[in-house]
Amino acid sequence: MSAIAIIAIVVVALIILALVALYVRRRAERRQVLRERLASEAAGHRQEADAHATRAQELGPEADALRREATEQGARADREVARAEQLDARATLAEQRISHEGQSAGRHDEKAAELEEKL
Repeated sequence: MSAIAIIAIVVVALIILALVALYVRRRAERRQVLRERLASEAAGHRQEADAHATRAQELGPEADALRREATEQGARADREVARAEQLDARATLAEQRISHEGQSAGRHDEKAAELEEKL
């Protein structure tokens, strides 16, 4: 082989190695940029997650207090319903007594009228 052919092969090999090295370097740089971008996005999501977790912890006691109040109101409402039912039952009894007393008054009025006729 001639010296020119050997030099040409070596130069082509060096150019190929330089291009491969350049490609590998750019690829590594792109990976680094991608890693940094993903790390930044991950940090943003982590910050949002922390903010939401903090908010959830803050809302916990409020939800508990509201649940307790709702339970108490429900119990009071149940007591009021029971009281209303008792009053309704008493009112029904009073109405029945009114009817009974009215009937009794009518019978006694008739009896009084009969006795007055006999006088």
